[in-house]
Amino acid sequence: MEYLPQANRVARGKEVADQILATGKDVVIIGGGDTGADCLGTAIRQKAKSVTQLEIMPTPTQQRPTGQPWPTYPMTYRVSSAHEEGGERVYAVNTSAFVGDNGGVSHLRVSDVSMVDGRFTPVDGTERDISAQLVLLAMGFTGPERTAIDELGLETDARGNIARNDSYETNVPGVFVCGDAGRGQSLIVWAIAEGRSAANGADAYLSGSSKLPRPIPPTARPMAV
Repeated sequence: MEYLPQANRVARGKEVADQILATGKDVVIIGGGDTGADCLGTAIRQKAKSVTQLEIMPTPTQQRPTGQPWPTYPMTYRVSSAHEEGGERVYAVNTSAFVGDNGGVSHLRVSDVSMVDGRFTPVDGTERDISAQLVLLAMGFTGPERTAIDELGLETDARGNIARNDSYETNVPGVFVCGDAGRGQSLIVWAIAEGRSAANGADAYLSGSSKLPRPIPPTARPMAV
């Protein structure tokens, strides 16, 4: 949220004081999604020395997974226009420490990970340092935090998201959920629409009925492109 808007303003001919630049630096991007790809492309155009994009999830398959039929958006391996420009993508890796001195970073300490009992677990003997003078955080969403789920006794679905009914109400009466916590990682426009729909459900719960807009049901999913 600092790096990309600055680059956009400069591209539109505006001056940005103290702009964050990748020029001549080893750049590491933590996060393998679309925002990370935007950071990668921007760093390459700023003539970074090297660009490495890290992703904690394993490498996606080339084919649509059987558990993600059309019209769901499949989690497959994609090469964006930014990736075509260069850079390295590393999957199934986690950052454990920032290494440096005098307030600056020189390396990231990383290790390979595998899923053990639902948790990302470091693989013994894989710890290593990656040169980095600029680190950009573009981390995605792997599920809602467990604190509220455990404290309230909320049920979750097979993907670890909070389960809800057609009114966006959870298994606990009077507790509603919307956005990424119930849908899973998605776009802000879906979160806005779900927030309005959940408000309809909460209003009906409190008042017996509601005239508030209800743009979408909780089962709606983005169409594959």
